[in-house]
Amino acid sequence: MTHPLYGTTAIAGVGLRQYKRGAAPLPERSVLVEAVLAACADAGFDPAEIDGFVSYGDDHNEPVRLMPELGIRELRWSSAVWGGGGGGIAGAFGVAASAILTGQATAVVIFRALVEGSSGRLSAAVMAHHLTDHLLAAGVVSPAQVCAIRATRLFDHHGVPRDIVEDLVRASYYHGNRNPEAVSFGQDFDIESLRRSRMIAEPFRLFDCSRENDGAGALLMVAADRARDLAKPPVYLLGCAQGAEAGWGDLLENDAADLYATAGFRPVAKRLYADTGLTPADIDVVQLYENFDAQGVMSLIDHGFCSHESAADVIRFDNLIADGGKLPVNTSGGNLAQGFIHGIGLPIEAVRQLRGESANPVAGARTCLLAGGPGSPTVSSAIFANRFD
Repeated sequence: MTHPLYGTTAIAGVGLRQYKRGAAPLPERSVLVEAVLAACADAGFDPAEIDGFVSYGDDHNEPVRLMPELGIRELRWSSAVWGGGGGGIAGAFGVAASAILTGQATAVVIFRALVEGSSGRLSAAVMAHHLTDHLLAAGVVSPAQVCAIRATRLFDHHGVPRDIVEDLVRASYYHGNRNPEAVSFGQDFDIESLRRSRMIAEPFRLFDCSRENDGAGALLMVAADRARDLAKPPVYLLGCAQGAEAGWGDLLENDAADLYATAGFRPVAKRLYADTGLTPADIDVVQLYENFDAQGVMSLIDHGFCSHESAADVIRFDNLIADGGKLPVNTSGGNLAQGFIHGIGLPIEAVRQLRGESANPVAGARTCLLAGGPGSPTVSSAIFANRFD
């Protein structure tokens, strides 16, 4: 039996506004309104017809306050995915699709806005979700430290080579260098820059970490048949899964030894593949949330693209780049090199890639996996496609 989410809703329009941290020309809500209007213009859609909103990760923008500036006639649905970090990115699309399929909304905008002059440093919000008394008492006072401990176990206990992350970073900057919207556009990346950059939390140096930018992103979701009548080719949601397995989480920093060096996606990925009838071999391109590069490696392992033992054979620079790699990852540059507005650029790149609008196109790409998180208390993943059987 076909899962209810399979191909029944679609992304019809996308909008992105990105600035250097501290350089946004407008307050956060105004930047978000511009991104929503851009998504509607992209779709050829009247913003007054928007009737739902979904966000994630401590977004401060209450949908009802967007109504006057967008001219919305009626708000019928608003929601957010629980949890800090980027774990809710993909889950937001499942929530939006559920609202549309149950008739509670007809046109839902999935969004995330972050202008730190308005809402403060993102790290402060993330810390509120992740750093419990258990961690603080042990001197763990930042997300980088939490993830660094997990990364060390990945390398030292599971035997994944430490230099594997360099290939993921190099691929990100390779794509960012060719993407006019990326903060690294036109900049050749020397891997020695990573090796010489300042230590943040061992083993992470500066370029192992995601950036922070001001900006906002918005994606317009409608029913699949409605999307086909709009301006751009629809990008269909095939499936979405979110959650956590027993023993996962950061309350005691994962006492379960077999979970400690994972990204938390194992049951989520299993459900996603079961719901869509797809396997890792069916995925043409991946948009991967990487708060830190080692967590990106863990996410690829959790989603079945490789194992701890085969990671070094799969996560190679020439395998990760568009066009020609067997597993192109973060084709806009991702959180490391495109820019970081809490990851909202990743689903936007998924849509552009599947429309053939990416600055780094993957020839013949039909499917794209979007992975939120990794390492958040709850995580989520989704699969999008430009056509389906």
